[in-house]
Amino acid sequence: MTRHTRILMSVLYWAFVVYLFVPLVLMVMMGFKDSRFIGFPINAWTTEWYLGVFQNAQVLTVFAYSMAIAISSTLLSLVIGTWVAVFLGPARFRGKLIVFALTCLPAVIPGIISAISLRIFARLLSIEPGMLAIILGHTVHNVPFVALVVMARLSTQPRSHVEAARDLGADALVAFFRVTLPYLKPALIGAGIFCMLLSFDDFVRAFFLGGYQPTLPVLIFAMLRSGMSPEINAISTIVLILTAVLGLWAERSMRRLNKGV
Repeated sequence: MTRHTRILMSVLYWAFVVYLFVPLVLMVMMGFKDSRFIGFPINAWTTEWYLGVFQNAQVLTVFAYSMAIAISSTLLSLVIGTWVAVFLGPARFRGKLIVFALTCLPAVIPGIISAISLRIFARLLSIEPGMLAIILGHTVHNVPFVALVVMARLSTQPRSHVEAARDLGADALVAFFRVTLPYLKPALIGAGIFCMLLSFDDFVRAFFLGGYQPTLPVLIFAMLRSGMSPEINAISTIVLILTAVLGLWAERSMRRLNKGV
């Protein structure tokens, strides 16, 4: 790589960083503005909007509701996605490619199409719009991501580990829980955090499948209909910080577990 190419790549990289982070910095700054008008200049700074978020019973209730949905759908996704990954693992069988394509299909269908079809399917099963419908919809969407991450991890597991457990008398189920599952722990943590963030951030499926109780993205959308305000920026900043903390924790946990293998 020539010197001019390296300079060009560096310029493009830092241009991308600026493009990515400047809007986030502006969003955080507007959460400290002392007036309800979004824009510059900022004549005075205040933390009242952030304090107001923690004193707003509606926001806290919706946040807890969204977290309950995210955690529930993540747990279901991990169980189903791991089972699918083990089923599609090293074994070869006729139609495996078709099964794999069907598994990945929910991840590539446009969100609006997926939301409409899930709403029709939930009505067919007599599931009313609400928490259960959103959890099932998010689970369907998240399973492919868990399956792909777990399959990638499974492909690196030495077959001798399971074979040694079988030689020592363990059946297939015991070998899975005592050998394979601990080996999959880093992948499960990463996939779990990713699915939780996907579920917590989802708007389209939550909007179509939700009832009278909104999730946090739906609530922010409803607040935006009356205009931008620093309160929305404060809510978004708090969610951004929590997301970053979860991501960093997941990254450190995965690195530590990978070193221990």
